[in-house]
Amino acid sequence: MSSTVAVVVHRKKVKNKDLEAVRAALAEAGHPDPLWYEVPKSRKARKRARKAAKEGADLVFAWGGDGTVQRCVDALAGRDVALAVIPAGTSNLLASALGVPENRDEAVQIGLTGDRTTFDTGTVNGEHFAVVAGAGLDALLVRDADRDLKDKVGKLAYLYTGVRNLDVEAVPVEVEVDGEPVFQGKSTAVLVGNTRKAVGGIDVFEGSEPDDGVMEVGVVTAEGPWEWIRTATRAVLGDAEKSPYLRSARGGSVTIRYSEPVVYELDGGDREPADTLEIEVHHRSITLCVPHRAEDGASEGDAR
Repeated sequence: MSSTVAVVVHRKKVKNKDLEAVRAALAEAGHPDPLWYEVPKSRKARKRARKAAKEGADLVFAWGGDGTVQRCVDALAGRDVALAVIPAGTSNLLASALGVPENRDEAVQIGLTGDRTTFDTGTVNGEHFAVVAGAGLDALLVRDADRDLKDKVGKLAYLYTGVRNLDVEAVPVEVEVDGEPVFQGKSTAVLVGNTRKAVGGIDVFEGSEPDDGVMEVGVVTAEGPWEWIRTATRAVLGDAEKSPYLRSARGGSVTIRYSEPVVYELDGGDREPADTLEIEVHHRSITLCVPHRAEDGASEGDAR
């Protein structure tokens, strides 16, 4: 059992009754006075998670959507602190990868009594992510799926914004993996993945392992609705890497140089445009709370 528990919660995504229920569950488990931080915006979560670690927390609950969770990953990577996720968003990328259910009470118990695993993290220009980073159409999809739209239609928001952006123009880009050039030409999206799934829950990197010290790289060259439909169909069928519009590679460092600034995303949160993305893999750099291991040794709901 953790000696000091902290909770970082996105206040706008959680009801009062849920706050009270989690406090009660923690008290019942022997943590009547957890470190408690409520943030009005996801970007505030990073500072609070770092504060929790400095104040001695060895278990931090990130309670919110993808943005809140990613900021906590960024704050805690490389620290001797376990991160648990209580999903309260739309896509819940990391929770899905870990097999953490959307049920609040079950997620809390996984944090308190579940198993622990270690994930690699990647950094994009110094900021950590745990699941996927992307530039181009992938990031436009995230940026345009605003909170109101996601509240109304859930994950369909990503499908809607994807359709709206199918006519995005390809941009000249150079991609290097471990110092070697792997692509030079026009691309509509570049993805770097640590698990199988990308934003929207589509399998892109079938062979990805989240703790092997490398990440999968996918350069998408599809342009226009027809090529994108073919690429998406391959992904839905689990054969994304066989698409003629996807170039794949893997490695521990990735450099992406665009001819002009493009928007990019980290674990479902968009960032300001940049023309150069320097990505580094940090091997087994974060400890995460997962459901108990099944008898065959695989975690229930394991991302692998």
